[in-house]
Amino acid sequence: MKYKYFKDKVIIVTGASSGIGLATARLFASMESKVVMASRSLEKLNELRNEMPNPDNILCVKVDVSVEKDCENLIQQTVDKFGRIDILVNNAGISMRAMLKDLDLDVIRKLMDTNFWGTVYCTKYALPYLLKSEGSIVGVISTAGYIGLPGRTGYSASKFAIRGFLNTLRVEHRYDNLHVMVFAPGFTSSNIRNVALLADGSQQGKTPRDENKMMSAEEVARKMAYGLRFRKKEMILTSLGKLTKFFDFVWPRFVEWVEYRMMAKEPESPIKKK
Repeated sequence: MKYKYFKDKVIIVTGASSGIGLATARLFASMESKVVMASRSLEKLNELRNEMPNPDNILCVKVDVSVEKDCENLIQQTVDKFGRIDILVNNAGISMRAMLKDLDLDVIRKLMDTNFWGTVYCTKYALPYLLKSEGSIVGVISTAGYIGLPGRTGYSASKFAIRGFLNTLRVEHRYDNLHVMVFAPGFTSSNIRNVALLADGSQQGKTPRDENKMMSAEEVARKMAYGLRFRKKEMILTSLGKLTKFFDFVWPRFVEWVEYRMMAKEPESPIKKK
């Protein structure tokens, strides 16, 4: 897939060192965009940059999106290098897997700081430039941003918050030609489940799901590019996600029953089977 639309566009991608973020950065680089890759590991970003198409058009910035100053610096470095911002992809995020009754509350704080506040910080500092360029803001959420997933209280809360934040931002700037897209991939093959936090804040270390049966990060990136090109308001990528949203509106008790059973079937699930 090639879109001339993205040629020379300045695109920031957070969480760009793996998964959806890396696939997205690579795709835009192949379309001759000027890509800013942001992640906590600058060394890893620099290694990946050398393997990317058009590496001279790529800027790597070390960023912990839970730190406001890091996000401000990301935007400043982008403008200093390229002079503008056309697209901001808020992709950086972490997950969790534990019942609230067992959970150290610092886990939820960490998720909100990274997933929600990271989106807020980057969007806030990029907004003046995106308004000037009539550009795009993307927030990567999931089906968990539409329904509450048991064992994922902090994750669902952060994704609900991102959706509410971006939907409100869209209304605020409805006459400014600012494009705001809420993007929900569904289960995607990536390392997010490997590094998901458990009740005590330690990393899970392995995925409880069959990654081979999931949508690839590259396919997700292609669909994101489509949504950006045609300035979609919302994209839910999987049929299961679309059906879940629909049935949650017309038959919420059934959806709760299904999602409980589905999450309880995961290996070593914190949810008790009923």
